[in-house]
Amino acid sequence: MKCLAIFGVIVAVFAAFVGYGYLVFTDLTRPLPKPELKDNTYWGPGDGKNYVADEKIYDFKLNVPKAEIDDLRQQLNRTLKLTEPLDGIAFQYGFNSYALEQFVQYWREKYLTKWDERQAYFNSLKQYTTEIQGLKIHYIHERVSKEVAAKKKVYPLLLLHGWPGSVREFYDFIPMLRNDQNITDYAFEVVAPSLVGFGWSDAATKPGFDAAEMATVMRNLMLRLGHKQFLIQGGDWGSIIGSNLATLYPQNSLGYHSNMCVLSTPLAILKSIYTHYYPEKVLFSRMFYNHHVPIWEKYMRLIEESGYFHIQATKPDTIGAALDSNPVGLAAYILEKFQTCTGPALAQDFGAMVTVYGLEAVLDNLMVYYLNNAATTSGRLYAETSRKAYRDLQLERVQTSVPMGCVRFAHDLPPATDWALRDKFTNMKHSMYFQQGGHFAAFEMPAMLYNDFTTFVEKIGLENE
Repeated sequence: MKCLAIFGVIVAVFAAFVGYGYLVFTDLTRPLPKPELKDNTYWGPGDGKNYVADEKIYDFKLNVPKAEIDDLRQQLNRTLKLTEPLDGIAFQYGFNSYALEQFVQYWREKYLTKWDERQAYFNSLKQYTTEIQGLKIHYIHERVSKEVAAKKKVYPLLLLHGWPGSVREFYDFIPMLRNDQNITDYAFEVVAPSLVGFGWSDAATKPGFDAAEMATVMRNLMLRLGHKQFLIQGGDWGSIIGSNLATLYPQNSLGYHSNMCVLSTPLAILKSIYTHYYPEKVLFSRMFYNHHVPIWEKYMRLIEESGYFHIQATKPDTIGAALDSNPVGLAAYILEKFQTCTGPALAQDFGAMVTVYGLEAVLDNLMVYYLNNAATTSGRLYAETSRKAYRDLQLERVQTSVPMGCVRFAHDLPPATDWALRDKFTNMKHSMYFQQGGHFAAFEMPAMLYNDFTTFVEKIGLENE
């Protein structure tokens, strides 16, 4: 009897433990209801009590004073006090100082001497500003021609960039979207904003401006332009903001396409671990998935490459002060990300960025940050989106029925599988894996991104709605 009693206690304790674990697991993995956010929060200077919205739209042309370019040239002409790299080291410790010297020299002696040409290139796409929630928002707005509109189905598209990118990433991609391409029946009226605190858009003046608030501003911009419903495409922050927009405002979202499909819910993490060990159960054999790499090595790689994230998520103003007043430091900080994103085969190659992106393109993007003193203000998005207020929204666990498409490029962050994504995106229409390409897809291979995006749009079947 005594043994039976002890056995009964053991069974009861075990059952209680399993039951508690089940309840915890269920609580951590069940979908959550959509939170309600204010869609008119004032983010401009002052308290906004007497704020009267200026709903006018203004033309924008980049016109940098010559004195500002001359001052930059003088800063770049100072003697560099750089530490030599270790013997036999390329970019393993960060951006190589020999390579940095060459970039600075080219920036000063070649690029800046043809600044008028680069500025004209920036102005080759139509740009505007308008005020949203107290903030001046800069955006590219390219419409289709009458000839294209007569032949194609035309849909509005919100195109979202990330960090350390800018709207400059889209200068090859946008013409493909709006022009008459023979391979598709679709064309797009493209709106590509500079995110708040990035580029020529104002920065929020108060704490709390996170990726959910960014989604709200971007949605309100599209409403300002007369688009009650629109498509969304984005990578990096653009992917997170686009996901938030499709989640918070499904009534405005015709479809959401991402080239950085990440999901970090507890259930998604468990599914990622399972997929690593049993990929044949989840993935088609034609799809790439580096399951041959030990799982600890994958996470170590993420830790190794995410130092900037931890800095910007905790002390963005400190690193921002170091970069805003130091163009050489800004170059090292931003160019290192582009170097890394060329992929493992090229990341230690001194000519990688020239090969993958083109030197002028990379320096154009760098100038967007330098001219707007945007290192601090762009970095704050990491801090605000890491705060408890945003985490408590748990938007990754809020389902949306907005049609979703995912394209994964081989050298981007480890992507979520369709199995995991469907927990959030209940109407997943399209999935693709490419054996090449990296994080800055619109920059690196705009034609492949275009083909995939239009394939997604075709699968939505908008013309039938």
